[in-house]
Amino acid sequence: MDFGTHWQVYVTMPFIAALIGYVTKRVAIEMMFKPVEFVGVKPFLGWQGVLPANAERMAATATTMLTTNLVDPKEIFARLDPEQVAKEIEQPLLRVVEEVTREVMETYQPRLWEVLPNGAQQLLLKRVQAEAPKAITKIMREIADNIEDVLDLQHMVVTNLVRDKALLNRLIRDISRPEMRFIARSGIGFGFVLGCVQLVVWALTKSPIVLPLFGLGIGWLTDWLALKMIFLPREPRRFFGLYTWQGIFQKRRDQVAADYGDMIAREIITIPHLLEAVLRGPKSDKLFAMITREVQKTIDAQASVVKPFVAIAVGTRKFQEMKQTAAAKAAERVPETIRYAEKYAINALDVRNTIVDRMKKLSALEFEQLLRPAFRQDEWKLIAVGAVIGGLVGELQVLALLG
Repeated sequence: MDFGTHWQVYVTMPFIAALIGYVTKRVAIEMMFKPVEFVGVKPFLGWQGVLPANAERMAATATTMLTTNLVDPKEIFARLDPEQVAKEIEQPLLRVVEEVTREVMETYQPRLWEVLPNGAQQLLLKRVQAEAPKAITKIMREIADNIEDVLDLQHMVVTNLVRDKALLNRLIRDISRPEMRFIARSGIGFGFVLGCVQLVVWALTKSPIVLPLFGLGIGWLTDWLALKMIFLPREPRRFFGLYTWQGIFQKRRDQVAADYGDMIAREIITIPHLLEAVLRGPKSDKLFAMITREVQKTIDAQASVVKPFVAIAVGTRKFQEMKQTAAAKAAERVPETIRYAEKYAINALDVRNTIVDRMKKLSALEFEQLLRPAFRQDEWKLIAVGAVIGGLVGELQVLALLG
């Protein structure tokens, strides 16, 4: 088993070690994100990507950072001009007013609306339509002043990230692509250096245990070192007076902030998601109560013009029921009309730039928490897998040398 006999194996040792370093990193990265759903026989025989498997915890961690340090719902919604919102939705709102009015009248007294004088019909419609934008303005102002009462932002973000695990994957993967590339490529350099050491130790000892141990060590150490170098040191530090290093993630703060802000504004804190949260979230009952109350006031103020006709036809008690029904139907339809103000709301809320600015002001430790939780709790599994792969490759090298 001298060098002359097995020189090919000796020469390839550093290169195989470099390959081990690279492959174990690629496997570790893919195991973080894939598969999105568990594959295998639960609970232990199989695998699910680390992030999808811990979607609720990861989403809660990301959301805590988002709502604690980056986004203040009250501050953001204060940027909406209620009068501008009313202006943006004026035309669809007027259609809703007319549809609801006709629908309620025809439901309670199918022929009553037709027998009312046309002048009375138009007068009622115009008066209610004239008041509708004012009502919307008051509703929007009340929502902005009491946003915590109608919107649970943390619940909204967590729900969307847990429901869409692929979105959670993208949130982490998209902002950390350079870090992932660094992890994979660093394995080549680290592995090659350790492979050279491996070659010397094997040449001196010829011990069968050397190659599997070095393979295991290369997989373990290179994974561990690469993960540390992503985040540490948090501030630039000079080593041996020759080289300055700062954690890759920390060094890319401005770019990360821009990417993260884009992602949150484009896919998470969006107008459709916000609308869904206030309409169907845990606090939606308070929103509908607020809208119903305001619509009821408008109806009370404007219904006097037809009250004599309606009250005589259906009775005072029935008339009160009609007003309540109209208020409920309007409350259901008003949120739909808000969608027409989406473009204005996106620009006014300015979620993207708000997040970018706040991220740049975070401390190094706070900034690290954007990505670090994705690795911390389960990184030992990824490192262990790298070690096992390295050990198996080392054993194959032994078989090649002893075969």
